Amino acid sequence: MGQTIAQKIIAAHRLDGEMTVGQDVALRIDQTLTQDATGTLAYLEFEAMGIPRVKTELSVAYIDHNTLQSGFENADDHEFIRTAAKKYGLYFSRPGNGICHQVHLERFGAPGKTLIGSDSHTPTCGGIGMLAFGAGGLDVAVAMGGGAYHIIMPKMTRINLHGKLSPWVSAKDIILEVLRIMSVKGGVGKIVEYGGEGVKTLTVPERATITNMGAELGATTSVFPSDEITKAFLAAQGREDVWVELKADEDAVYDEIIDIDLSKLEPAAACPHSPDNVKSVGEIGKIKIDQVCVGSCTNSSFTDMLKVAHILKGKTISESVSMTVTPGSKQVYNMLAECGALSDMIAAGARVLECTCGPCIGMGQSPKSAGVSLRTFNRNFTGRSGTKDAEVYLVSPEVAAYSAICGYLADPRELGDAVEFKMPEKFLINDNMITKPATVEEADSLATVKGPNIKDCPIGTPVPETLECECVLKVGDNITTDHIMPAGAKILPYRSNIPFLSKFCFAVCDEGFPERAKAKGQGIIIGGSNYGQGSSREHAALVPLYLGIKAVIAKSFARIHADNLVNAGILPLTFENPDDYDKLAEGDVLSIAGIDAGLAEGKLTLRSGKNEIALCVNLSERQKEMIKAGGLLAATKGAK
Repeated sequence: MGQTIAQKIIAAHRLDGEMTVGQDVALRIDQTLTQDATGTLAYLEFEAMGIPRVKTELSVAYIDHNTLQSGFENADDHEFIRTAAKKYGLYFSRPGNGICHQVHLERFGAPGKTLIGSDSHTPTCGGIGMLAFGAGGLDVAVAMGGGAYHIIMPKMTRINLHGKLSPWVSAKDIILEVLRIMSVKGGVGKIVEYGGEGVKTLTVPERATITNMGAELGATTSVFPSDEITKAFLAAQGREDVWVELKADEDAVYDEIIDIDLSKLEPAAACPHSPDNVKSVGEIGKIKIDQVCVGSCTNSSFTDMLKVAHILKGKTISESVSMTVTPGSKQVYNMLAECGALSDMIAAGARVLECTCGPCIGMGQSPKSAGVSLRTFNRNFTGRSGTKDAEVYLVSPEVAAYSAICGYLADPRELGDAVEFKMPEKFLINDNMITKPATVEEADSLATVKGPNIKDCPIGTPVPETLECECVLKVGDNITTDHIMPAGAKILPYRSNIPFLSKFCFAVCDEGFPERAKAKGQGIIIGGSNYGQGSSREHAALVPLYLGIKAVIAKSFARIHADNLVNAGILPLTFENPDDYDKLAEGDVLSIAGIDAGLAEGKLTLRSGKNEIALCVNLSERQKEMIKAGGLLAATKGAK
């Protein structure tokens, strides 16, 4: 029996475990990346392991999230990350060099390699044929130290793309259609692989748009073949030497096959407040808009920007609309300036922002009260923009630019014939904003620099044999990591200060939660389905750990967050019967006894008053041992 693309890469990197669906598989990791919102903790964790230098083929530390320096905190984090990268053997992408996923695709990504990053959109590099995973910072730290990255062997989903996109329909519309079909939970426990003749019509940046938003499916990752189009992109980046061909075998077997006719797709939008709430622009109608933001790791490539500039050229943005444009990298920014496209966007009234994540993570450009914002980003969760009552729609660059001119949500097909934008035969290559690490000899004399806002991360304690505490919070379905640990300009500067950050935990759901949880000393959280979807931020596990959370019981979990809970030493449990969720309320005293035997058996019993509720332990043997030890860092330190 043949293999899929993902199975081939897994087989080539497997260190332990069987490639059987549901089994734990340990993988060798070739490359890692971090960004500054998660990087400080990742390098604190790496330091705590006592390993003198990274052992991967390549590791890169990016500064692209916390760049709004309204105080010393972000700048201090940047200096710590810079000095840690220099000392421990990482490349350092300086502020202004670009968004981690865009830069990594351009300058470091390589087909057939494995990559994990402390950012949920690391699967972006699947567009170049990498097997790239979003992970918690501690998993990244372990991989940098030469340790394996563990996944539960996923099912394989094949999405066949047929035909060709119509004019003014884009790659963003493809992934929105996939989200409409599969939902934000439909990719859990799966790797999504793209094939079909339609793949040949998509450039590498277009493929990367699709794999980037594959994170919103809850998928383990997404991947495209590596073909002659991949080779041409790498050659244009001066990196043709890393290219290898990669495709699925003809007789590869998939657990699920989805067919999409590209010619039938229309410009679409994900409506508030979920990436899978997808409708065509025509269905939604000409709603008045207040803001348009183009950019993010989803849609900030050179060709994305050229399309926006073409639509805006000679026009003026509607007087009722504020529009921002964020090039994804310094390379993109420079090339836009050289070809005149940047001037066209500025002349139309667009506000050009620095090459960072910016508005996508609530770092500035929050919409007005109850404002309608069109964004080319990947998430539109409630409050993520920084404005709680904003209505955020996710759209393509073409829809965004044309709507900015019109002042309402508009279909770019009204523009008539589309202009074809070909990929450059040669990109502008200037890596002067990427700092090389010190040599092994030089590193011995270097020290990391920690500002006063940088605090040690909490370490979990071994799970007790009996757990008895209150339900300190009960929440519903699709709770995101933005609910658990919000982002935004006011909070992100404290990502390296867990005690201070704890004041904002679950503030979107219940502002009284942090004080209540801390006063109780220990507690349990009850959640609905798909608990913890969204970002890979381990803060959404470490902050509850700091507040005394011992277990989270939910109908189901998002993959990365469940892993992060285990890494932190918090027990993630699921209801055997999801209807039992309704039997529990905040303030109930909950008891779980016989935990050691229950972990071994995979089943535990929760007692609450007269109720006895069956719980499932969906953990690998390795994860069970980690929980017993108090989490990954405690287990790693104990093994030294």
